[in-house]
This record gives sequence, C-alpha cells and structure tokens, in this order.
Amino acid sequence: MADKQKTIAKPFPIEGKGLHTGVNVTMKFLPAEEDHGFKFKRVDLEGEPIIEADCENVIDTSRGTLLAQNGAKIGTIEHALAALVGMDLDNVLIEVNNEEAPIIDGSSKYFVENIEKAGVVEQDVDREYFEVKEKIVFKDEKTDSEIIALPDNDYSLNCLIAFDSIVLNNQFATLNSITQFKDEIANCRTFVFLHELEFLLNNNLIKGGDLDNAIVIMDKQVSQEELDRLADLFNHERVEVRPQGILNNVDLFYDNECARHKLLDVIGDLALLGKHIKGRIIATKPGHYANTMMAKQMKKELLKSASKAPVYDLSKEPLMDVVKIKKLLPHRYPFLLVDKVVDIYDKGIVGIKNITINEPFFVGHFPEEPVMPAVLMVEAMAQAGGLYVLDKLDGRFSTYFIRMDNVKFRKKVVPGDTLILKIELNSPIRRGIVNMRGVCYVRGDVAAEGDFMAQIVKIED
Repeated sequence: MADKQKTIAKPFPIEGKGLHTGVNVTMKFLPAEEDHGFKFKRVDLEGEPIIEADCENVIDTSRGTLLAQNGAKIGTIEHALAALVGMDLDNVLIEVNNEEAPIIDGSSKYFVENIEKAGVVEQDVDREYFEVKEKIVFKDEKTDSEIIALPDNDYSLNCLIAFDSIVLNNQFATLNSITQFKDEIANCRTFVFLHELEFLLNNNLIKGGDLDNAIVIMDKQVSQEELDRLADLFNHERVEVRPQGILNNVDLFYDNECARHKLLDVIGDLALLGKHIKGRIIATKPGHYANTMMAKQMKKELLKSASKAPVYDLSKEPLMDVVKIKKLLPHRYPFLLVDKVVDIYDKGIVGIKNITINEPFFVGHFPEEPVMPAVLMVEAMAQAGGLYVLDKLDGRFSTYFIRMDNVKFRKKVVPGDTLILKIELNSPIRRGIVNMRGVCYVRGDVAAEGDFMAQIVKIED
C-alpha cells in the first residue's frame, strides 16, 4: 500500500532567541491540509506573507539557510525542517513572528519532542517520493564539498567532515534509515571553532548565541584569562579546555556529534526539495551552500522525471480491461480510445491506448503519412478521466467535458505507438464539477497535455 501524507494532530509553540539576530522568536506549528508542504507565515508583517520551504527561495547560506519570498525572509530553518522530515511529516504551516527561527540548544531535539507531544495524523492523500533512479552529484570546487545521491529503498545518509584541525580532523556519521532520526541524530548540536566565534562576536553577528547552544572547538591555545573573558561575554560560568580540545560548556552525546549534526543539516536543507526522498545521500564536507545546491539539482531531476512517461509492467493483468471499460463509458467503436487501465490511485488514473494502422482515422489522416489527430489524443485523455470519476460512483452517471485549457501538443503519434494516459485531479470534486490535468506520453516523452473540466450527470432510469 502507498504511504499516506501526514501532518501534526494539534498546534504547538516553540520560543527562543534567534542565533544571529538575538531577537525573541515564537514559532507556532499548525496542522495543514494535504499537498500543502512546509510553509512559513510571517505573522509580524503586513499581509502575513507566506514563504514556502523551497530551494528556489534560498537567498543566503553564509550563516545558516535563509529563505525569502513575497517580500519576507526567514532564516536558520534547517533544524526545524530536519525535525519535520525526521518525524515523517508532509504538511505543516509554521507561523513565526520574526525573521529567524530560535536556535534553542542548536539541535532538532525540542522540535522533535514537541511533535511527539502534539501527535502525528495520517491524511487521505498518497505521499509522492523523489526516488533516486541514477547517480546525482553536486561538487563545489572551491570548498571540495561533494553531495552524491544514489538509489536506495529508504532514505539513508553518510556524512564525512574534515577540517584542518588536530581536534576535529576527519569524522564520520551514518544514518541507515530516516526512521532512526529521533534516536540517532535529533539531539546533535551545532559546533563552532573558537576563531569563528571570535570573528562572529567582533562583527556583532551572533547576538543570540551563548555557550549552551553550540559545541566550541578549541583550535588554538588560549589563556584562561581569555576563556574567562569569553564566558563573561556570553553571561556564562567559567569554562576550561578539556583534553580532547573542546570547552567544558557542554557534554558530548556522541564522540562524532559534530558529524552527526552536519548530517542533520543535510536533512534539513534537502527538505527544500519539497518531497520525501528514497535514496542514499553521501555527503563529504557538506555545508548549507552545497546542501541547498544539491536540493536544486535534485529538483531539476524531479521536474525532468515528471515529464517522462511513468513506467508500468504492461504484461500484468490490467485493473480494467475493455469489457469493464465498456460498462463504464458509453463510447463504442470507432470512438472508444482507452484499451485498458493499469493504475488507479487517490488522485488519478493511468490508461493505455495502443495505436495500430487499422485505426479508421488513418484512412484520411493521412494516407501517405499516418498521424493520429491531436484532438483524439485529447479525447483519449478525457475518456481516461471519465473512467476515474465513474469508477468511484454508484449508479449510472456520465461525464460531459465542458472546458479545456492550456492544451499543448508536443509529439506526433503514429501506428505502432502505445499511448500512456495519465490523468490527475487538480482539486477535489465539488458539486459535480471535476477539474483534472491530463498528460499523454508516447515513446517516453510527452505527446500532449492539458487541463480539463467536466460535469458529472446522473442518468435517470
């Protein structure tokens, strides 16, 4: 059975300071309808603009991932998004009253705990995955960051970090399944090198930072006097360097907590693809720039695959053969243009039309160069859409198409071709009106597409 989309059962708030802005922030997580995705609403701005969690909205990755849309911004959203994906959610609206998510302890822990308390509910619509079919690579030559996606039946990740540091040189982390996120990754905190911390402080860039929301890596010798000054800047009790080269401001949960946190960031940034992933991600020296660029590359592959014909085993027993089709549709030879149905799901249907030289329209269209009339491709899609609707109704009904929009013809259809007719609802059926999107594929490519509106009419006995 197909996985269903999920949302939270009830709202919950999370409050804290923004790491870089230092402002107090309240985020309210709300249940959202099917196909909503993850979206942020800036309730502090006029008009309450929406910012979609979409890689195309990334405008900066220098100090976390920053999104902008509709004249509004929201930053440092990767830890919240990682929690939403790690807790198997699809649709959540996040109201926020400032331009940065709260850093809290620098992990996803508190987001996960609140999601658990709120509960997760299954929705009525099937989840669509981005399934990695072949190797996808993004490499940043400047930083040697490399993200690779490989086929897998689950969402799994490997992460290698490497720094020019005797304290934090090479570190590796693995997540064999996204289902282990809560137990293996969620509580892993962000980290910072002392030289970075000093730069950020001197440039007034981490106004909301303190020594409780990051692991501080000591990459150079520092006097106790300097450490005391650092602690005073953060209003923190005195700190000292441990043998492994970190401050005693926090206790490590894992020896490789830094690599695990980078893996968390990868999950949060790849959430900007907008789909759950089936694939293995291998991230070497990842960062927000490489992560979000990989999300964009994967989105390009997603759009490419959406324009390709769906793959079905046409030798399998059909869900509807021509006998059942004739029970539902009033069409008969020579105008019945669906031979069988190979898939029916929540939002749509996939039908097949085999084109032979014996089609009657080839007699005049055209004798020397037989080409299927474009209008009949539209009719074939319309009939497949009618089958989707009529299959769900009890009693005798007909569908009458009353409008077509955005119809395009992209490839000719000739004898010997097999048409794959994929029709999906654009919106729920209301008051007997159906809005659908049809795509007709031939030889792996789109041959025709369009939007259709139909009216459902009951046939009186």
